[in-house]
Amino acid sequence: MNTKEGFKLFNLPLPMFAFITVIVLIATYIGVLPEGMTGCFIFMICVGAILDMIGNKTPIIKDFFGGGAIVILFGVALLHYFHLLPEIVKDADGVVTASYMQLWKEFDLVGNINTFFKPTGAFLDWYIAALITGSIMGMNRTLLVKAASRYFPAIFGALILSFALCFGIAGIMGYGSIKAMLLIALPIMGGGMGAGASPLSKIFDAAGTMTAAEALSIMTPAVAIGNAISIVLGGLFVKVFKSKTWNGNGQLMQAGTVDPKELEISPEMQAKRDHISLANLGIGLLISGAFFAWGYICSGIWTQLVPKITVHAYAFMIITVAIFKIGNFMPEWAEVACYQWFQFIMKNLTNVLLMGIGLCYLDIGQVVESFSITYLVLCGVTVVGAFFGAAIVGKLVGFYPVEAGITAGLCMANMGGTGDVAVLSAANRMELMPFAQISSRLGGAIILLIGSLLLSTLGGML
Repeated sequence: MNTKEGFKLFNLPLPMFAFITVIVLIATYIGVLPEGMTGCFIFMICVGAILDMIGNKTPIIKDFFGGGAIVILFGVALLHYFHLLPEIVKDADGVVTASYMQLWKEFDLVGNINTFFKPTGAFLDWYIAALITGSIMGMNRTLLVKAASRYFPAIFGALILSFALCFGIAGIMGYGSIKAMLLIALPIMGGGMGAGASPLSKIFDAAGTMTAAEALSIMTPAVAIGNAISIVLGGLFVKVFKSKTWNGNGQLMQAGTVDPKELEISPEMQAKRDHISLANLGIGLLISGAFFAWGYICSGIWTQLVPKITVHAYAFMIITVAIFKIGNFMPEWAEVACYQWFQFIMKNLTNVLLMGIGLCYLDIGQVVESFSITYLVLCGVTVVGAFFGAAIVGKLVGFYPVEAGITAGLCMANMGGTGDVAVLSAANRMELMPFAQISSRLGGAIILLIGSLLLSTLGGML
């Protein structure tokens, strides 16, 4: 772990980070940690950074199970499950029924974090608004325009076959076809936790199908298992399918009409993105919030016009941001500001988000109850369906099937950006990262749209 600069956690030298963490943990366990956002943030940043480091340094976990993200989610959920965090449990009348880790003063860390993350989910909304706006605005416009006509059919091929296989096999195995499609296939194809399972859980909650906590407890293992299977298959299929008819050896389009270098971010644009300014961060915050508010306006109008079909505000927000990007309606400096704000939030507060999800929404008891061999099989057929669905349609539109299956299929079924790196590394196809990003970013956005529609029509059948 030694480097020339020394090992760091949360961008701090290890001794400094350790000193800060000791202070935070002492304050937490003697019951004097500040309540509200300040105390929650510093505790979640310190513990989240440690769990993230453990996940990213543990060989099997980092290579096949999503690394730090999974360890944060399950690590804090296990700390809560085994009552290792300060907590005061009260009944509906406010009477204390149990208390844990009360070493000096009474302190309810778990309750404070729940108050911070629930009941409105304000922090999650704030994070997702930055994520959607910045990730789409940060994409290469040429990539969106040129690849859409051929690449999106391959993505839909992956979705159709993965959903169909999961639906059919679930019916044969007696799991419940609708339940499997909505709670296993949908989150696996959603692009990870922050941009997939987390907003999906809120869509479940808004639709009245089940609470966000119940949905996440079932979906989180599926996301982790789907990510692991995607990485393994990425390395396997490039070796199994060696024929030049199937395997492009890193070239996606058979006709060679799209050069991946043409789709890269230009050095000039990268230089503008790297020049971070405090003003840009504020602009990015405001614009992403405005897009989010617009999504709620559209959702409210839609509800009045079509009350029987619920479409979440996220869906309208995604469509609007994509239109602004493709139509080049946003000034370049504003796009840069949105991207910089998204990068700031993602790099500094993703662990906080994952800590909150793991503590407030991930019930280990429900996870254990939902897991089975049938569950594992359904995760497997979903990922296999994603690969072959994208490969088949990709072949029809002029792609090499292996490359289409990896980028439009497996990179839909993995855990977003880190999953893309892992899958493409396993397949030795890193040059296809621009296409993998379409799957992770816009493909995940499509899943949120589909999720809203499916839950409004099929949610009552769960």
